[in-house]
Amino acid sequence: MGHIYLASPHMSEEGFEQAYVKEAFDTNWISPLGKNVNEFEKELASYVGAKDAAALSAGTAAIHMAIKAAGVKEGDIVFCQSLTFSATANPILYEKAVPVFIDSDYETWNMSPEALEKAFEKYPDVKAVLPVHLYGLPANMDRIMEICRKHGVPVIEDAAESLGSIYHGQATGTFGDYGIFSFNGNKIITTSGGGMLVCNMEEEKAKERIAKVRFWATQAREPARHYEHKEIGYNYRMSNIVAGIGRGQMKVLEQRVEKKRQIFDYYREHLGDLKGVSFMPMHEGERSNCWLSVCLLSEESKVRPLDVMEALEQADIESRPVWKPMHLQPVFAGYDYVDNGGVAESLFTGGVCLPSDTKMTGEDLAGICRIIRGLWG
Repeated sequence: MGHIYLASPHMSEEGFEQAYVKEAFDTNWISPLGKNVNEFEKELASYVGAKDAAALSAGTAAIHMAIKAAGVKEGDIVFCQSLTFSATANPILYEKAVPVFIDSDYETWNMSPEALEKAFEKYPDVKAVLPVHLYGLPANMDRIMEICRKHGVPVIEDAAESLGSIYHGQATGTFGDYGIFSFNGNKIITTSGGGMLVCNMEEEKAKERIAKVRFWATQAREPARHYEHKEIGYNYRMSNIVAGIGRGQMKVLEQRVEKKRQIFDYYREHLGDLKGVSFMPMHEGERSNCWLSVCLLSEESKVRPLDVMEALEQADIESRPVWKPMHLQPVFAGYDYVDNGGVAESLFTGGVCLPSDTKMTGEDLAGICRIIRGLWG
């Protein structure tokens, strides 16, 4: 089969990306800003249905700017989903705020509304809430938004992994005040590296907030002849070359979603009968982009996640564990955690992210399933 990646960049066969990059070279718009950046922002905002968008250097930068735009200051509390990658939580510390980690539920694998309500009882003065759409699975945004609106607290959706996912007819990343997307090399579409912040407030307010983010992201330079700075700024803007790749990738996004979902369906069909094996939850009225296909091995299963990962590794096939929850990470050991029965920890302990590369063939998938089935004898 050759080496099989967990998830890797997949450029369009039509060469859309190269055409936009070539245009940037031909017009000498190489450095940050230019037509590709402007158009990528418009195209992404239009695709998800957001009011406005700012193209940035990474999804992490987008979360940082959203936290800042939401008015989070030193010492403020931010509720953050525990089951996620550290890039969700790190920007809270950039602003010297205080994360409180929230457990997940088995229904969505994302932030538990019940745990969120408990967190509000304990910390009524929270300044922002950060749910995640893990592996492309939509969080329970109806309940999360209901709870947060009741308390008047802004919501920042980490949709880094869920571009193309739909919850009750609406794109993930567009329920909260802010949403963020990632275009890292392993995401469903990539710009090699980069991210996007979208704002979903009423139009005038959204444009004002995004304009402020663009200002911060270009070193907070004031409109003066000399270099004038009244605020701390950041070098966070996406380059025009990178944005050209993103514009080309947008043209094949729906194809990538379709392929990712086919991969998930294949695994579920060919491995779902194995004793102790279940898969990440899918719900009526939702479309997950299935960025990664994840299976869960029950405690009763004789085969453990490490067995699966090592068997695949021997065949030169990548897989990996589910994210280790933030409340278990040494760097966040001093911060509070609101439990919902240890769901995040059990998903980490029992989960395996299976190869989900959109360039895999049917033969590749069949070979992966043969290896995994072989562990059950």
